Amino acid sequence: MNAAELKSEDTSLQLWQQYKLHKSIELRNELVLQYTGLVKKIVLRFKGSYSNFGQLDDMVNQGIIALIDAVEKFDLDMGNKFETFASLKIRGAVIDFMRKQDWVPRSQRNLAKELDDVYNELYSGHGQEPTKQEIADKMGITLSHLEKILEQRHNSIILSYEEAINEKMMVATPLIINDNDKSLPEGEILYEELKEKLIEVIGQLKEKERLVVSLYYYENLKLKEIAEILKITESRVSQIHSAAIIKMKNKLIHY
Repeated sequence: MNAAELKSEDTSLQLWQQYKLHKSIELRNELVLQYTGLVKKIVLRFKGSYSNFGQLDDMVNQGIIALIDAVEKFDLDMGNKFETFASLKIRGAVIDFMRKQDWVPRSQRNLAKELDDVYNELYSGHGQEPTKQEIADKMGITLSHLEKILEQRHNSIILSYEEAINEKMMVATPLIINDNDKSLPEGEILYEELKEKLIEVIGQLKEKERLVVSLYYYENLKLKEIAEILKITESRVSQIHSAAIIKMKNKLIHY
């Protein structure tokens, strides 16, 4: 960390300390302004797939409301990182907004559920990952139709995956537990378990699937950016992403 970053961190800490003492609206708003970039970053995660761009401002507004709530509820004495604590609340608020908008058509959700069910049935019956041809045959469709479903399924996949992980993180994360309170170790144990399980499941994916998951969820790249890196079409990235999440969900189903 360079001198400028250290100075910025000191200033932020002083602001938090002042807010803790006085709890004034002015200080709260100063803190909120410091972290508005976090809201925009989280919302932009969904921009590559969310078709109703006119509602992106509404998503940002929901994120800001969650950010304000996070500032008001954050306990500086717990020694945790505010950005991570706030991210969980912001993501949860944005996901909840998207869910209420019913942004995935019913027909697409039905196909997604059928695809999940068929994959799980074949996996359970054979004890190994089914091929795309086996899935297509079981669904009574052509291979090209299956590829189209995987491409379109990207929208519903994002919401269900983000929602599931965010809910588990909210339950398991130690970030809302006092590090000095040794009588509450369950959160930390669950948090580490979740991380290890995700690492294990991602490690079992094919190389290109691992790369797409990593670039999308950890590097926060858009589908178009991933397509440029891998030198493939954006629709192909959607297919790879959907296939990867189906496999991950299958392996995490009992967790």
